Amino acid sequence: MGLFLHKSNFLLRTVYPECWWKIEDDAEPTIYLTFDDGPIPDVTEFVLEQLDKFAAQATFFCIGDNVRKHRDVLYKVLEAGHMVGNHTYNHLNGWRTDDVTYLENIQKCQQELGVETDLFRPPYGRIRKSQVAEVMESYSIVMWDVLSGDFDPDLPAESCLRKTIQYTGPGSIVVFHDSLKAWPTMRYVLPRMLAHFAERGYSFRAVPQPIYAGY
Repeated sequence: MGLFLHKSNFLLRTVYPECWWKIEDDAEPTIYLTFDDGPIPDVTEFVLEQLDKFAAQATFFCIGDNVRKHRDVLYKVLEAGHMVGNHTYNHLNGWRTDDVTYLENIQKCQQELGVETDLFRPPYGRIRKSQVAEVMESYSIVMWDVLSGDFDPDLPAESCLRKTIQYTGPGSIVVFHDSLKAWPTMRYVLPRMLAHFAERGYSFRAVPQPIYAGY
């Protein structure tokens, strides 16, 4: 099993206090669903079908090169009323990328998206403090409260579901992946997770962003 934290801890939040980890909303119990690495045919479309069943909104953090290859799928995301965010053009690891290249790659993704967004998620959650300062001039950086682990082929789908439910609560930003790698686990976990929390009175919303100009 891969080494990752299902629940973001105090240390992570302390290192990156500028980033969004959770959204407090006392009005009603709400979960903020996010999907990384798409758009991908069939996989992203499956996600859209499941979200529709529960009147759920989500935010899709898109890889620019996938947008280039599958723009028709991006249009389906937008037509369904969901939000999009920037996830770099080539899924770059900020710790291993110089600042100039990293920022140029973000801009390249933005140009490919063709929609205005002020939301950015660093791939792997790995971004240097110097990059944070630059990125925050144009974007809010969205991390997560709960990492489902659907990308881990060694994590049984039942365990992924159990841990995702265990750690998710009001205001949680939860990460799934609409990727081929995550597909076998995600397609099991997502509908069951949605049903579990819907039965308990939760709503599902996109991460809020003030800038959204359509497509």
